Amino acid sequence: MDRSYCRRMTQTAVGTLVRDWRQRRSRSQLDVAYDIGVSPKHLSFVETGRSRPSPELINTIGIHLDIPLRERNTLLLAAGFAPRYQHTPLDDPDMADIVRSLQRLLDAHHPFPGIVLDRHWNVVLANPAAQALVSLLPDHLAGPPMNVFRASLHPDGLARHTLGFDEWATYLLTQLHRLVTLTADPGLVEIEDEVTSYANIVELRGRVSWTTSTATPDLLVPYRLELDGVELSMFTTLTTFGTPRDITLDELAIELFFPNDAATADHFQQAATATTEPT
Repeated sequence: MDRSYCRRMTQTAVGTLVRDWRQRRSRSQLDVAYDIGVSPKHLSFVETGRSRPSPELINTIGIHLDIPLRERNTLLLAAGFAPRYQHTPLDDPDMADIVRSLQRLLDAHHPFPGIVLDRHWNVVLANPAAQALVSLLPDHLAGPPMNVFRASLHPDGLARHTLGFDEWATYLLTQLHRLVTLTADPGLVEIEDEVTSYANIVELRGRVSWTTSTATPDLLVPYRLELDGVELSMFTTLTTFGTPRDITLDELAIELFFPNDAATADHFQQAATATTEPT
């Protein structure tokens, strides 16, 4: 059992956790009660500790408030029930088929970069094109693990090669703040505190805000890099598992980078050809 669950269970009552998640989602008691099929009075009793929720009610609340599986286990433990969702490490034999499928997806996307991210946006799998970008990083940012937020925003990292840094950094910081708001994950809070202390981000913060609730990324924000005098332009997609029942799978995301123009496509094609030609 994860010790963090036990610690949180002893510190916080389940009703308080339910109220915190409801408020984090900006939902009223009345709205949530009708949504999950109970009376507002019963939900009020749950939140104040006068009524103990059943495991089924906790799961229903978790679904309707989009609470991560990891935190649904925390709610169950706080209510005195066993966790419902398993947490299988990615290197566990039971995950072997999933890992192979993910790697096949990344390899099929080559010669364009592709990575798999955990809940903190640490890279857990990558294809050769993405590994080539990681080679641009100094050791203290390259990991393992290599964290996308740190590597992309640190002045010594990919920020040195990023064109239109203000736009791309604002997108990443908005994503990070959104994740912090949605998950309340202490690790993400720590990352946000760290990256917002970088000198280049402190300077950016004087010009741009990414922490307001109305801040959303543009429809398409290109990721533009200058490598060896060549300008590359890409856009990205993020994909998650549709019906995860395991915490690890619930927290994984696949990020694929696509060329935004012919010159970028040609660059990656030529780079891939060069690495496969016999010497």
